[in-house]
Amino acid sequence: MPHSLLVVHVQIRVKPESIDAFRAATLANASQSVKEPGVARFDVIQDSEDPTRFVLVEVYRTPEAPAAHKETAHYLTWRDTVASMMAEPRTSRKFTNLFPSDEGW
Repeated sequence: MPHSLLVVHVQIRVKPESIDAFRAATLANASQSVKEPGVARFDVIQDSEDPTRFVLVEVYRTPEAPAAHKETAHYLTWRDTVASMMAEPRTSRKFTNLFPSDEGW
């Protein structure tokens, strides 16, 4: 059986004064990330009740794609740009896609 898509949820909390700058930097990163061949989706969502909280929903086509993503210029720029904006260290959880089928992405 071929591998399933890897879905990563990255939980982020930024300083209140950094919301707009974080959103701009993250949207710039996401708009380039979706162009990577190993990326099926790269969603940026913001908590509607606490605007300092964001989740990145990253869907990778291969087990190697996350490492390749972290070597791109847009990721490195994002990482360095947002480092001082964090209210706490970001965390992530990895999931295996079940539905829709991988071909549905």
